[in-house]
Amino acid sequence: MSRAEAVRAANALGERWVEQADPRQGTVLMPAGVWPLLALLAPAGSAAVQGELAQALGVPVAAAAARARDLLGLLRDIPAVRSALGVWSDDRLRLSPEWLASVPADLVGRLTGDAERDRALLDAWAVERTGGQIGEMPVELDSNTRLVLAAALTVRTEWIKPFTDYGAFRQDGTDGWGRAVHHLTRATSLVDRAALLETPAGPVTELRVLGYGDISVHLLLGESDAAPGEVLSTGIGVLSQRCRRTAADRLPFGAAGPGLTVEAVRCYEPEDRLFVSVPKFTVEADHDLLARRGTFGLETLATPSAVEDRLPGLSDGDPPLFVNSARQKATASFSARGFRAASVTAVGIAASGAGSTRKPPYLQRFVGVHFNRPFGFLAVHRLSGLVLAAGWVTAPDPGADPWASLLDGPDED
Repeated sequence: MSRAEAVRAANALGERWVEQADPRQGTVLMPAGVWPLLALLAPAGSAAVQGELAQALGVPVAAAAARARDLLGLLRDIPAVRSALGVWSDDRLRLSPEWLASVPADLVGRLTGDAERDRALLDAWAVERTGGQIGEMPVELDSNTRLVLAAALTVRTEWIKPFTDYGAFRQDGTDGWGRAVHHLTRATSLVDRAALLETPAGPVTELRVLGYGDISVHLLLGESDAAPGEVLSTGIGVLSQRCRRTAADRLPFGAAGPGLTVEAVRCYEPEDRLFVSVPKFTVEADHDLLARRGTFGLETLATPSAVEDRLPGLSDGDPPLFVNSARQKATASFSARGFRAASVTAVGIAASGAGSTRKPPYLQRFVGVHFNRPFGFLAVHRLSGLVLAAGWVTAPDPGADPWASLLDGPDED
């Protein structure tokens, strides 16, 4: 149950985070890379810090470090996930042995105080731990930096059934992207992979794409005026049965939901069919967690004080410490063969001071799902329901129009 509690808490933080997504731009965020860092810092905080972090984490401070270790242990057990935790401290900081013993770090290193050397060291760790997907450590370094706590997380899965890489659909006014977009298509008899999610905010169409290593990617399309936060929080909510999910094999015929149609078609084979069209995409984001201090419980922890130590359990308290940097860099890509996502989350702690004619015999259910406007996605661990990545797509990969060469006519001599 301890892992299940950690999953619920991390997903809840992710749900509050995605509710603040900007509809004007694409993004990707990985709450499972943030939650353990906050949970490991919570027991070292002052009374005010502990109260704020407990609310953000959704677990008591006394259990926070244990739940963080549970979540990190789960991540290490997922075949398609690679995770790592690193701690680097300055010689001027005497870390509490008790706190350090509670942190399941893969690496405990030293900061030299030389910003250029330390930057190169931290960046190299980020590159190595994410297979080159993240090129730098998202942390601010200056002469007051005493500690860096960082988590790297990558997800890599291949689809059990790959998509057909069609290229680009011709822009004819029916596609909401307004330009040629690189589309992927797939047909399957597993109609229940598509479903309609029902919420007070409106219907959301969900498509589940299964990958190896216990990973699924859920694609989410809301109404044209639905906010990204509403769509993504609906997708997370259905994982805990807070939203009703009706699979496409039980939906009525007609326009069943956003981008979702169900038709009755005469055919020669008895199996129902699901046809999917989804754009290929890559999204990147750089999140400043201090810009949303309330969401992450950092109001007091990120406020410097010359007299009050925000993290008295971290060291001997001389000088007083506070969080001066907390960021996450993340990237995600969806292709014909699989899904990739990576993030590095870093917290910096500083010191204060500064054919036939015969009638087809079968009536087939034909389900079509078309992602033809901005949509959301979740990368989910199928067994635990842990949300590994969440994001919003506004600018899919461009593609050349496959009809362009025919429309241009034959070349002239």
